[in-house]
Amino acid sequence: MTLRPVTVDDVPVLAGFFAIPEVAEWWPGENEERLRAALEDDDGVGLVVEVDGGMIGYIQYFEETDPDYRHATIDITLHPDWCNRGLGTDALRTLARHLFDDRGHHRITLDPAVINVRAIASYRKVGFRDVGVMRRYERANDGTWRDSLLMDLLAEELISSPPASPTRPSS
Repeated sequence: MTLRPVTVDDVPVLAGFFAIPEVAEWWPGENEERLRAALEDDDGVGLVVEVDGGMIGYIQYFEETDPDYRHATIDITLHPDWCNRGLGTDALRTLARHLFDDRGHHRITLDPAVINVRAIASYRKVGFRDVGVMRRYERANDGTWRDSLLMDLLAEELISSPPASPTRPSS
């Protein structure tokens, strides 16, 4: 498994990926226009998750650079055909190591929907802990508001399990 920066050539494939119903459920509104805009925006870093050179998912991070609040935030999704194999957990560990060791963060947060049980289980395997529920935090595809679980991970809490030949992302 490798993580590499998203390129403009990835946008059409990623747009198709985000249109898959099981992915779109958790990533409402992602499309080519938003993905292209994200490439030009320096707020976050998007990475393609690959296995044997083929795209199986997407992971991104955002950094708070104010020294008094410095931390990173992660989002991840995998193609449904690649779930339940430990690959998302490995991608999270790899990116967390990069953010802690190479980018100097001490804390990482994420905010899955409370009903996204599979994602929450994966995050806990890496060492993320529940902080609290953010009520009516995000709008679902059907227009209703759903709760999200704020989770965080401190550098010393990262549960190590060596991922299969990880490649650290460049940033």
